[in-house]
Amino acid sequence: MVVTRELPDAAELMTAARAGSIRAAGRLLSLVEGPRRAEALAVVEQYEPATVRVVGVTGPPGAGKSTTVGALVGAYRERGLRVAVLAVDPSSPYSGGALLGDRIRMVAHINDPQVLIRSVASRGHLGGLAAVVPAAIRLLAALDYDVVFLESVGVGQSEVEISAVADPTVVILNPGAGDAIQAAKAGLLEVADLVVVNKADRDGADQTVRDLHAETAAPILKLVAAQGEGLPELVEAIEAHHRADTPERRAARARAQILSLAQTRLQRHPALARLAAEVAAGTTDAYSAADALAGLGPER
Repeated sequence: MVVTRELPDAAELMTAARAGSIRAAGRLLSLVEGPRRAEALAVVEQYEPATVRVVGVTGPPGAGKSTTVGALVGAYRERGLRVAVLAVDPSSPYSGGALLGDRIRMVAHINDPQVLIRSVASRGHLGGLAAVVPAAIRLLAALDYDVVFLESVGVGQSEVEISAVADPTVVILNPGAGDAIQAAKAGLLEVADLVVVNKADRDGADQTVRDLHAETAAPILKLVAAQGEGLPELVEAIEAHHRADTPERRAARARAQILSLAQTRLQRHPALARLAAEVAAGTTDAYSAADALAGLGPER
């Protein structure tokens, strides 16, 4: 006898999630990451449009991103706000986004019903981060979360996709080890609205700050996340950046989000392989192929 599992009903899950069920919210997030995204978002759109603050946190491995996010979650919970964390792993859908590793530092919030912590991986998910993250944010807004922290590993296209929806994007670096120069080379400073030198009680913190001032015009703060030193200043800098937001900046983020999503869809377009073969064979040129691909529209 074949046993079939009944698929969860998105509307029922939405009702349960809005009543406070973290499990239902997690199952809805699974829906928006997969082939049933349109079904889940159709349910979301039945509710009044809501907005949610989105704060991106990125930086190289070992910089203390998870510790910083954990501290920020605590600070915003003290203000009585509902908080969600989307921990982005651009490499593997099986690792749990290191939720059982580095993100164990958020364990203090796991049993808080007003905090949702979720790992998101781009590989194997429908449309990659450019599609998954905005859909997840729309869902979390409909579930009445006040703040969403997007934490990513700090390498690759994921930073561009996150900065397209986050306000602000916070880049976490460590003293010494050439972090400032490496961040500039990796393009991290290009997406930074705020730069934080974490573990600032270590030698070399002041020199790292000076090096960063030569590389970026973004505000630079010092932090010892594990002890909470500098945390109030970081929260105020995040709030100040949000207060300074303008329609022009919101339009720029929307434009970046559209372009990122369009690029993701074109990368998966079935015509791309044929056009690449034609360019490789010399029967057409890359410019003509790019024009042809852009004119094809989204894949069906």
